[in-house]
This record gives sequence, C-alpha cells and structure tokens, in this order.
Amino acid sequence: MIEEGLAAARSGSGGAIFLIGEGGIGKSRLAATAADRAYGSGMRLMQGRSSTTGPLVPYRSLTEAVLSLLRAGELVDIDALGPYRPVLGRLVPDLRPVSAEHGDTSLIILAEAMLRLTALAGRESGCLLTLEDLHDADSETLGVAEYLVDNLSRQPALLLGTLRPEPCPALDLVRSVAQRGHGVLIELHRLDRSQVLEMIASYLETSPQDVPATVTELVWAGSTGNPFLVEDLLAGVCDSDMLVETETGWQIHEGALASRPDTFVRSVRRRIEQLPDRTRDLIMASALVGSRFPLAVAQAVTGMPDRELLTHLQGPLTAQLVAADDQTPDWYRFQHPLVQEALLSLLEPAERTRLARRTADAVASVHPGLPGEWCQITAALRLAGGERVAAGRLFAEAGRRCLAEGAANSAVALLERAWELLVDDDLSVRADALEPLIYALAEAGRIDRALASVELVEQVAGALDERRLARLHTRLAWAAMLAGELSEGLNRVRAARALLGPDALPADVAAVDVVAAHLELDRPGPDRLDQVEAMTRRAATVAETVPLPVVACQAWQLLGALVRHRDPAEATAYLERSRTIAVEHDQPIWEIHALVRLGNDDALRKADTERLEQARTQATRIGAVTARYQAEASIALQAILRGDFERAAALIDDVRTATSRLKLLETTEYVMLLRVVLAAHRGRRRDMDDALAQLVDAHGDQTRNSPRIHGLARTFCALLEENRFRAVADMSQALTADTRNPTTIQLIGRYGLHLLLSALHGGTNETEPAVAAPLTPFRWDRQFALFARAVLAGRAGDEYRACAAVAEASRVGQPYPMGRHLGLRLVAEAALADGWGTPVDWLRTAEEYFHSADVSAVAGACRALLRTAGVRVSQRRAGFRQVPGSLRSAGVTVREFEVLQLLVERLSNREIAERLYLSARTVERHISNLIVKTGLPNRIALSEFASRGYRS
Repeated sequence: MIEEGLAAARSGSGGAIFLIGEGGIGKSRLAATAADRAYGSGMRLMQGRSSTTGPLVPYRSLTEAVLSLLRAGELVDIDALGPYRPVLGRLVPDLRPVSAEHGDTSLIILAEAMLRLTALAGRESGCLLTLEDLHDADSETLGVAEYLVDNLSRQPALLLGTLRPEPCPALDLVRSVAQRGHGVLIELHRLDRSQVLEMIASYLETSPQDVPATVTELVWAGSTGNPFLVEDLLAGVCDSDMLVETETGWQIHEGALASRPDTFVRSVRRRIEQLPDRTRDLIMASALVGSRFPLAVAQAVTGMPDRELLTHLQGPLTAQLVAADDQTPDWYRFQHPLVQEALLSLLEPAERTRLARRTADAVASVHPGLPGEWCQITAALRLAGGERVAAGRLFAEAGRRCLAEGAANSAVALLERAWELLVDDDLSVRADALEPLIYALAEAGRIDRALASVELVEQVAGALDERRLARLHTRLAWAAMLAGELSEGLNRVRAARALLGPDALPADVAAVDVVAAHLELDRPGPDRLDQVEAMTRRAATVAETVPLPVVACQAWQLLGALVRHRDPAEATAYLERSRTIAVEHDQPIWEIHALVRLGNDDALRKADTERLEQARTQATRIGAVTARYQAEASIALQAILRGDFERAAALIDDVRTATSRLKLLETTEYVMLLRVVLAAHRGRRRDMDDALAQLVDAHGDQTRNSPRIHGLARTFCALLEENRFRAVADMSQALTADTRNPTTIQLIGRYGLHLLLSALHGGTNETEPAVAAPLTPFRWDRQFALFARAVLAGRAGDEYRACAAVAEASRVGQPYPMGRHLGLRLVAEAALADGWGTPVDWLRTAEEYFHSADVSAVAGACRALLRTAGVRVSQRRAGFRQVPGSLRSAGVTVREFEVLQLLVERLSNREIAERLYLSARTVERHISNLIVKTGLPNRIALSEFASRGYRS
C-alpha cells in the first residue's frame, strides 16, 4: 500500500496514508523504511514529529518538516513560492523578510503554503512528507494536515502520518479522512505468539525451531507481542548473559524465568538504577523536557562541564536510553517515546517536584525571556513542580504569543489552562488572561463561545472596567462582521456603546465607530451611506490624533471608497493618507491594502495598472496572500475592459482556484462575478448565464451585485447582440437596484453607457443636464459620456462640437478597444440620421474590429448601415485578414489586394489575369477600384505604393 502511494506521488497523484498503532508497535520503523524507499527512488523527504509535552507548541512537526527539507542540501527554489514564502516564516523565521512581520495569519493560507511547498519539492520526482506522533499534535497542525489531505490528489506528494489509537482529535480526523475516501488507514496490531517466535529467531540469527521454548515464553510474557518490547527484552537478556549462545545452540540461564522483567518499565528501571546519581538526575530531568532535549539545558541542570556531560550521555548504559539527534545539532533524543514515558512513571512525586523546578530554572537561565516553545515547556515544568500560579502566568503568555502568530486554537487551549490555574492569583492578572482568551475564541471562529465567555467577566469584575469590556465587544463585532454575522455584529456594537456611556473617551468611540461603519455598509437602505460616512470621518479624525493606526487605516480606506463616486481626487487623498499612516506605524498589511485601493483608482481614472502590479509584487514579498489575490482580481477586471480576454480568463481561473481552496469567500465571489462580465464582453450570452448560475449556486442571492450584473455585464452583452431594447431594460434594472440600495460599486453605467443609450433614444429631461455637467473622471464611463455628448450636439446641429466630442471619446477610449468601437458604431448611426461627422469612416473602423473580434451581430449591423449610406461593402471572403488594416478600412477586397501585390512586379493586365485566372477586363476594373480607394493618381503611383509596403 505504501509502495503504491509513493509511486502515485511520483506520477503526480498524491494522497495520504496513516499508520495507527500503540507505542512500540512499529509505526516509526515502517515510516523510516518508507522514507528509505522514497529516497532511493529520488523523492525528496520532509520529516517532522509532534511535541510529546502535549498540544502546546503550534506547528512543531511542520516546522521540523520544513527545516528537514532546507537542511537536506538539495536546491529547492523557495522563491518560486511567491507570496507563500513569507507565510512559511511563521514556521521558519529565516524565510520571512523583515517587512513581513505582520503578514497574513490565516491558518488556511499557511496550509496552502505547505501544500505548495510539497508540490515544489516534489515536482521532479515526488515528495514524501512524514508527520509522526500526530496524537500529540496541536489543532493548528491537524488543520494544516486536513487541508493537505483534501488537496493532495493532484500534487506530487504523499503524506504519511503516524498516531496512537487513543481517543484524540487526530484519531477523529484520520477516521473522517478515511470515510471521505481522501486517505488510507493502516492499523498495526501486536504480534501473535508465532510471530514473536519468528522475530526472536531473526534477532538471534537462527531458525525458529532452535529457539528455546523458555526464551519464547520469557519474551512473550514481557512484551505481549509489542515489537519494540520484544527487541528491548531480547537486548536485555542477551546483555545480562541470561541468554547465551553455546556450541549446542542458544541456552537460557537457569532461574531466568523467576527473575525476568514482567514489564518494559521494570526493564527501564533496572537500567536507570545502574547509573550514577548525577547521570540519573540528568536523564530524568531531560525526560521532563520532552522526547528531545538540548545539551545546553541538560548542562544547566547538572552543572557538568562539556566533556563530563558527553561522557555521561555516551556511556554504554545511557546509550541504551538516549542518542544524539541527527536532525538538530547539540540535541539528544530518547531512543523511543516509550523510554521517556517509562522514565516519567518511575519518578516519585517529591522527586518529580524537585527535578521539575530545577529544570524550569535551568531553562530560564539558558533561554532568557523563554522564546518560542520554551515558554510552553517551562509552564509545564512549573506545573509539574507544583507552582500553579507561575505556570498559569506562563501559559497565559504562551497563549498571547500563539494568538499573535495566528495559532488561535492553540491560544484558546493555553489561555483556558491559564484561566484555571490563576484562580488564586490577583484578579487583574486573571483578567489579563481572559481578554486574549475572548479574542482567541473570536479569531478561531468560535463566536458563540466567545460571547458566552463574556459572562466570566463577572468573576473579575473588580479588575475589568467598562472600557476593557467595551473593547472586547468591539473586537467581537469585528469578528462577526468578517464572519458575515451582521445582526450579531450590530448587537455587539450596541453593547459596547452602552458600556462606554455618554462620557466615553473619543478614542474608545472611534474604535467602535469604524467597526459600526463597516457593519452598516452591509445593511440595505437608501440613506445609510451618509450615516456611514459621518461615523467613518469622525473615527478617522480621532484615530489619527490619538493615535490608533489600525483604526485610522481602516477609516481612511473606507472613506476613500465612500467618496470616490463624487470626488475621486478626495478619495485618492484619503487613500494616500491611509498608506502614509501605515508606513509610519509599521503596518505593512494595511499599507498594501491602501496600495491596492490606490491602484484601483489609477485603473479607473487613467486605465493605468502599474500600482496594482506594484501592490501585487509587495504583497508577494511579505506574504500578504489575501491582498495579492485582491490585486489580481482588480487586474483581471481591467484586462476585460481592455479586451485582453485571454489574460483575464487566466487570472480569474487562478484566483478562483486559490481563493476557493483558501475559503477567501469574498474574493472568490468577486472573481466569479468577473467571469459573468468576461462572458458578456465577449458577447457570449450562454456562457454569461452559466457563469451567473454558478455564482448564485456558490454564493446565494446576488441582489447586492445586481447593479454590476445588469449594468456592466447584461447591458453590454445585449449591445453586442444588437438588442437595443434589452440593453435599455437591463440598464434600467441596474440603476433601479443601485438607487434602492446605494453601494460604493463603480462602472455600473450610470455616468457612461446609460447616458449614451438615453441620448440615442431621444434623451430625457435628465439626460441633457447630465451630459452637459462635468463628466465622470472614470475613463471607461467617460468615453461613453463623450459619445453621448456628441449625439446630442449633432442632433442640435452643432457639428463642430459633435465631431470634437467623438475625437475626444476615441482618445479617452484608446485603452478600451471593445468599448471604443462599440461607441463608434452607436454614434455613427446617430450621425447618419442627423447628417453630421464621418459616419462611414467610423462604421468601417468598427466593422473591421468586430469582424476580427468575431462579434458578428455588430459587424453585420455596421455593414448594413454602410449599405444604407450607399457605400459598397466588400465581401468577407477567405484571406481577407491578409489585407492590411488600412486597406481593409478603405474597402479594398481580397482580390483587389492580390492584384495590388502583383503590381510590384510591373506586370501587364494580361499577365496579372493569367496569374489569377481572371479576364483582363476584370483586372482593369480592380486596378481602377484601387486607384479610387487609395486616392492615388494612376497605375504607376499604385505600383510604387505597393513597392513601399502600402505606405503612402
């Protein structure tokens, strides 16, 4: 089964296999054998083991796995991970640039980074990721493991996990994985008596029939079929000369059965009792640290100099218990977790207390400030030493650190432990543990538990004032907003305001206001935007003064969105202000979000995506994955408007695939909406309807997106179908939806395509003032507004202003070929009817574009209008696209172009006719047509024109 899994991973079809069995059953040995086979076939290896001190150290096995890959000495282009490289800095700080200290902390994004790392490592010959002792893993590691299992099927990697069958979250996870068909469970069982006999014979290098029955009885009684215990007992009886090889075979010493160790613990006891007292203290104290321990801590516990310490650790008896860790220099490990467990069981309570306190002091001296996992380890040691309050404070500190690192579930476990242990401590200290606990519950998505935990405040009422409690409610309101729980978020806001009261400090009110503003923005209603803007403006002003940099960034960015429709310059200033605050206060994530919004402004106003690309690059550099995908989604929209449909489709597919896996639902919904817009701008109604149906199925009712669906998608598609009636109806529906429920959405057509459609259909009382007013600064809409101005001016008889407006519209619409040519087609119809401008030229240009773009309805309409104008329209025959664009626009046909090419050789009409199988009279007519269409005086000039490559 494992061999098949390795082979599948090498071929690009990964998966997961879990080995389940009790300690010593052979899981690690089987995993090691799998690693040897994988290495032999050229696969890359990643190996990690969970902490045996309990589920207190987030990501430990993942960190070891990443380090094992980096230490292997093989070149792995980590930079190819893009924005996910800094995300792995949560596991290995060396991978995180200095400016990425506040990168994305989502567990799912970290899981995606691990998935991409395994794919990168295995892209040539496959990768084996081994995670051992998952029963001791923290919930975050299990979350990453589950994500990997669910997404490995198309990756060149195999996940091999080991765990014990005892009830635990890991066991629940792997059984669920097996039920879903995403992984394979292999349960390892104890050996039966005959298998024990075979193992004994193999160990003794003899045949089963030559093994004395007394030996089999001895080993069976002491091991009950556990392979590790079988091996350990055999080593013990051989080393103690209880079992010796004689000329007649193996013989058991008389009286051995009477003195045999009945259990593995007794075997370990016998060995530990033979050690000197100082060596025994060293080994026992090390067992309290974990299944692995550093020499520096061991030395601090014992006070031994280097040479003496190594002499004790490398002695023959000690070597049966510990060995140098081949993964980490200057660390040692116990030969098997069962050895550590047996040693801990031998400690008397008083001795455990003494050694635990002594070891905790040693750790504190070796690692001042207790960085990383040492805080959790020391907390466990203080607890083992009976120092409950000291342990509680350390668990609280470890929980706060986990929360800052994004390990919310581990933070919950540590902070709940701290809350229980600090029951006899000062109330203010206990309250200090409660506040991050409620935050951690909210970050972990346990909103109900977080809200229920507020009741615990009554237990520390004297130490937690109304302001701190209001901050908790505000935090919960923000979490509820992110979770889409609008009603719950508003309830928390009301609770926070009630606690603060009428005399609240401006800083406290600002923190509440900015959360309330984001929540109110999602409520339906025609007048709510004014209220939201007032709250946001108040919060921004106060937050910048206090200062509250995060609140200020949130507020100024929201203000930028709120005022953009009426004053884009003001909106840009607000966004620049937000970015400046983020830079000054070292908030790189908020800086990048400001840069994305500024990039959107540049794209809307100038059709310039440079800042969006810059935001994408910076987000990649610091690991701001969410911001990166938001920037790419915005770039995709601009690609649609520019007619770069292939790039837009690729971006949309990439972002949707990644964000769907990462559960970034808001961005996923947006790019699925862009798929609707993309199909519409290609004139593919069926694809548009299918994309819309998929959007509704995945994300529910799309009322909030109705303005964009009808204005930017359906209206445009109807125009590409030459269905003007449907286009007007769709635009009306878009404007009605936006009026009923105003949003910050742009490009729905109110200030662009709507004006042009209204002008074409005779206008309304509102159309002329709207067109005459200062035009929108957003370039996509502005081109259509200028075309509308041209239609109205032409109808009024002002040909100069009408033609100038068309010229300006063509200039503004230069980045948008589809929109610009559609405008020319529409305005040419009005110009023909009202007798102004050069509609024939506009129609020829538009017809050429839409024919090339395979939008047959508009191309056909252009040809029909040309015929109405009395213009002879050339046929669209094979080879037409070989005719240069300037000649096609002049009406040169394929056959005429063939004649023109032959004029280069100065051939006569008869010679040309023979080459093209035409009559000489037909060639003469083609040459006459060419002279008229090119405006050249005669045949000689026409030949020279052809010789110059059709350049006048």
